[in-house]
Amino acid sequence: MSEEIKSAGCSASDCSSCCESCGSGQKQIPNTISLTLDDNTEVECAILTIYPVEEKEYIALLPLDENGQNQDGEVYLYVFSRTEEGDPMLANIESDEEYAKAAEAFNTILENARKAEAHGEYTEEKGESLE
Repeated sequence: MSEEIKSAGCSASDCSSCCESCGSGQKQIPNTISLTLDDNTEVECAILTIYPVEEKEYIALLPLDENGQNQDGEVYLYVFSRTEEGDPMLANIESDEEYAKAAEAFNTILENARKAEAHGEYTEEKGESLE
């Protein structure tokens, strides 16, 4: 699997697209990524979130069709890390147990975002958007 990451610039609604000039000290992380799967199929994905579970970080990706939409709600989960140069790197989750932990944590993040939005606690300034 290989990946090509594309940036859409800094956005107040999504901390993951924030650039270094915002003062957070984090490197810029873009809004989409192009994955080349094992069968050489390319899939454009929206980056939903990067989140920690125990000692690792994971990334949740929403595969998009040619119109930039996702019709089935499928989400891809990968291990997320950075090279020594700071470039993003994705890796497959190796075990069912590890995948279960990553999926459970993502579901918790998603549920918390839904609850916050339902209770009117969602604001773009908080950077809680998963889109």
